[in-house]
Amino acid sequence: MKNKSSSLSPPANQRTSAPSPPANQRTSEPVINFSHVVKNFSRNNQKTFKEFLPALLMGEKTKVGFTALDDISFEIKRGETVGIIGPNGSGKSTILKLVAGVMSPTSGKVFTQGKISPLIELGAGMHPELTGRENIYLNGAILGLKKTQIKQYLQEIIDFSEIEEFIDQPIKHYSSGMYMRLAFSIAIHVNPEILLVDEILAVGDTDFQAKCFKRMEEFKAAENITTIFVSHSLSQVESFCTRVIYLNHHQIQYDGNPTEAIQKYFSETNK
Repeated sequence: MKNKSSSLSPPANQRTSAPSPPANQRTSEPVINFSHVVKNFSRNNQKTFKEFLPALLMGEKTKVGFTALDDISFEIKRGETVGIIGPNGSGKSTILKLVAGVMSPTSGKVFTQGKISPLIELGAGMHPELTGRENIYLNGAILGLKKTQIKQYLQEIIDFSEIEEFIDQPIKHYSSGMYMRLAFSIAIHVNPEILLVDEILAVGDTDFQAKCFKRMEEFKAAENITTIFVSHSLSQVESFCTRVIYLNHHQIQYDGNPTEAIQKYFSETNK
């Protein structure tokens, strides 16, 4: 989501976004571009989106404690399905948060083009006191849909999530698997142009995971939705992604063929 409020927008020289061109003018142009991006955090910096947002609204600043990303540059074209792999702490989730616009780079530039649907943290964007149905409307509004548009997709979202029996209960009573079902169903029904998926599919039963991957395969086949997929399941990354970025030591170590990326990851991390 791109919030137009000046209080939430990163500095203009660090982050830019653009609307999508008309469908008949779309080619394989880049929809995501990182140019020499550095991201620093303080040791006590908020680690999650839900913790980060209040500090962002208050304009709080903290001293640098460590570097999450160090001079990262890459571009992703429309319709690509890109996996990001690497050890814990290598910067995978930070890249997704920069793409989603929930944080800005310390230096360098991030450019995105198109409607972004982020699944980067379980429960982010959800209000625990609201029902599942109410959270569908809330998330739809956050992602830029009008109420009439949300109503149009409402039943499809409920049906895909397979939690209709609980849809009018407050989501604070939901299991993590039910959270994931609802969040994923919302994300794929809001006509995303860029889909960000960060480990969320590790939650829930295998049948629903298979259902989610089937839908994402449909997105990949359509070649008009860009997906960035972060997972510790290297077999899922290799089978689903057409390109993989391998991060280590906060830098890109390899960007290209999924099998070669995974082999390099194993060879370097098993030393």
